[in-house]
Amino acid sequence: MEEKLSSVAKNFTPSPIQELSHLAQRCNAINLAEGFPDFPAPLQIKDVAVSAINSDFNQYRHVQGICDHLAAAMKKMHDLDVNPLTDIAICCGQTEAFAAAIFAVIDTGDEVVLFDPSYETYEGCITMAGGVPVYVALDPPQWTFCPGKLLKSFTGRTKAIVLNSPHNPTGKVFSKEELEVIAEACCRWDCLAITDEVYEHITFNDKKHISLASLPGMQKRTIITSSLSKTFSVTGWRIGWAIAPAFAASAIRNIHVKITDSAPAPFQEAALTALTSPPEYFEGLKKEYEFKRDFIAKVLTSIGFQIHFKPQGSIFLFAELPKDCLLSDVEYVKELIKEAGVVAVPGCGFFHKKLSMEPLSEASCNYQKRYVRFAFCKSIATLAAAAQKLSDLKNATRYEHS
Repeated sequence: MEEKLSSVAKNFTPSPIQELSHLAQRCNAINLAEGFPDFPAPLQIKDVAVSAINSDFNQYRHVQGICDHLAAAMKKMHDLDVNPLTDIAICCGQTEAFAAAIFAVIDTGDEVVLFDPSYETYEGCITMAGGVPVYVALDPPQWTFCPGKLLKSFTGRTKAIVLNSPHNPTGKVFSKEELEVIAEACCRWDCLAITDEVYEHITFNDKKHISLASLPGMQKRTIITSSLSKTFSVTGWRIGWAIAPAFAASAIRNIHVKITDSAPAPFQEAALTALTSPPEYFEGLKKEYEFKRDFIAKVLTSIGFQIHFKPQGSIFLFAELPKDCLLSDVEYVKELIKEAGVVAVPGCGFFHKKLSMEPLSEASCNYQKRYVRFAFCKSIATLAAAAQKLSDLKNATRYEHS
């Protein structure tokens, strides 16, 4: 009966990352692969969630107060005037908000511009909607893009561009100058922008997250998606949102209702407390993650990894394999699991060489197999244990010599 599956389902196959995840579980490896914390969420918001459950906020629910708080935050952070009654859709996490945004605007044959490397969910949503991903390379080591290539990627069939900043997997925070190039292309081709801003509060070294919607002419054509997950260490709560012009927000809400109907009610109540956290909370979050970033960078450098670009934001470090290592990223991660008991994510899963606009050079193909992503959103105890295990690799000739 397998022939009854849809073409979309047939094309979605398990990735090497899933295979490695199973191997890691069998080896009881320390998980530096997946982007979720292994330390407790803030006590005050957990208490509110428990209280909401005990107060029987357990049925379908829309908590308008979340929209009110988000509108105030958008004004404070980006000087954006957002109508909380019409311009916000509460969804089951950023993933659903992004998917609903894609389904709201993309028709069969519409082209969507993405930067490469990128988070794999974007491509999946676009192809499910019948859209065509068009990739523009972010070039290592600084993960910059060529403005000319970006502008060339837009055509009369382009409906939207996807922007993730701070960026997964590289940790890049797009500069105002880069955002201006993107905004110019959107305005010139009358395109929409769909942004993933889940790491908006996690930036380092005085880097500031700028929302693309805050640039001239962009609020009316930008759909912002984000969530509680990364900022408040509650990835399992599934509270996210889309902030968009009323026409798009309404469409996203309609799609959300058809798919999931309601975000989890008790966690919506807890979101009210999270979103009113004092400035000290966000500053503390940045400092804690900056320390962890520096810690894992030092550990990886000590075993030969090449850190050409220190993350400017997010919870990931995208490191190049040791210079003399002849293994591919997938092969290296398999050995990392078996020999050190630590799991990370091979970088190849974030690259899309088959769908790039231009033929890739041999050098480009090579670098796409040379990166590994490490998540540092873990407790100090976990990072220290991983550091101890990784130090055993220092003298392992298979990693250091050709």
